[in-house]
Amino acid sequence: MLKVYRLSFDDDMFDYVRQIRNDVFVVEQGVNISDEYDKYEPYSKHYLLKKNNIFCGVARWRKTKKGIKLERFAVLFNFRGDGIGKRLVKEVLKDVLPFKNLIYLHSQLKSIEFYEKLGFKKEGNIFKEAGIDHCLMTFKS
Repeated sequence: MLKVYRLSFDDDMFDYVRQIRNDVFVVEQGVNISDEYDKYEPYSKHYLLKKNNIFCGVARWRKTKKGIKLERFAVLFNFRGDGIGKRLVKEVLKDVLPFKNLIYLHSQLKSIEFYEKLGFKKEGNIFKEAGIDHCLMTFKS
């Protein structure tokens, strides 16, 4: 069973968000911890997903001058391929679509096909973010 929690930065459960992002981005992908946690944490809406009583996936979104930016999607290694990422994207979209703003994200190159299957379209050139190649993708449902 999957359960999704919607959190703020100061929620008691935010430590689980930090742990998953640390495991995926800092430990697994080598992202500098100072790049992973930024000034937008308090202004973002955070998601935490639990499967079979184990917290295993996270995401966040925030408003920007361009629209709504989806970011920090992370799923623990042992839960990849279980639909966790797809469920997170769908939950976030359910919450942000009513705003009727541009919805976009910066996808790591290895995740482009995943986001395309969920209605995103690749835009522009490849760029580095936190030392990893990314591209801009916008939601086109």
